[in-house]
Amino acid sequence: MSNEPRPEDVNALYERLFGDAESSGYHLNPDGEFAKSLIRSLLINQARYGYWACPCRLASRKKEEDLDIICPCDYRDPDLGEYGSCYCALYVTKEMLGGKMTPKPIPERRPPKGERKTDAKATGTFKASGMPVWRCRVCGYLCARDEPPDECPICKARKERFERFM
Repeated sequence: MSNEPRPEDVNALYERLFGDAESSGYHLNPDGEFAKSLIRSLLINQARYGYWACPCRLASRKKEEDLDIICPCDYRDPDLGEYGSCYCALYVTKEMLGGKMTPKPIPERRPPKGERKTDAKATGTFKASGMPVWRCRVCGYLCARDEPPDECPICKARKERFERFM
């Protein structure tokens, strides 16, 4: 049995992810063929593992160990904020799209296997990220990251409308 996805499945998922990204304040890589090659890899990983493991990282074949690298991964927003694209470059910022930023290497944020935390839903333990949680005062959206996003992915409120959440 081949894990190779059909071109129409790749195109359909590309259209879905593009629409979801744009409606949530995110952007897919403007190189459509490159983005589709990553989406093709997501579909291959779906067939292999049962989940969308990031195509640029090694998956363990155990979903509970890979929750942090299921696309969109836990590292997407910090990478976007600091580098203008995520590790695999499927997602990019509007500054990257507009040519105000140039691509540069992104260091791996994922901790080594022995240092990773497990997800609370999978094990009942608390995932201590050490990052502050920010709340959009307009719609209540929550995110854990060093700084609030420039724009709320839900209601499009600007960064100033976020508050630190306890």
